[in-house]
Amino acid sequence: MTDLNSPTADSSARMQALAEAAREASSRGPAPVENWNPSHCGALDLVIKADGVWLYQGSAIQRPALIKLFSTVLRRDPEGFVLVTPAEKLSIEVEDAPFLAVEMASEGEGGGRIIRFRTNVDETVDAGPKHPLKFGQAADGGFKPYVLVRGGLWALLARSAVYDLVELAEEKDGRLGVWAGGVFFDMSEAA
Repeated sequence: MTDLNSPTADSSARMQALAEAAREASSRGPAPVENWNPSHCGALDLVIKADGVWLYQGSAIQRPALIKLFSTVLRRDPEGFVLVTPAEKLSIEVEDAPFLAVEMASEGEGGGRIIRFRTNVDETVDAGPKHPLKFGQAADGGFKPYVLVRGGLWALLARSAVYDLVELAEEKDGRLGVWAGGVFFDMSEAA
């Protein structure tokens, strides 16, 4: 992968290339990373913090378009998270989930309810069989819900989305949970 932050690269050319790549990536969605099997080329000093901040060499990436671009080539392998292209694969660190679900909308009720989440990289998913919800427990004992975005990549729900989700909770067979996409997701099954 080209180091777009390299001081040797021409600034205006980098910006043009980045803008074009970001436009193309956002117009086509995630790359078909599951079909690419390049050699592992090492690790990239990139960390996705638990709060959703992406750090490159210890500094926050300030350009949302660059984060979106990297998110389109993100994959989870058995060994961990990687950025992958047809030519190379680089390991990165992810502290919790690679994405945050920053917004939630709901319509309907019971088994017919649709719950849609928007992530911090502007992907939208409807919770249900293809995009299940799972519930974890924070170190402090708090409630941590997640939604599957794609290919083993989960989004941790942001605090406002957690409150919205909890408002939809109902009891079924003595268990507290939420209906989405025809599936009842049991909130008491925190991992």
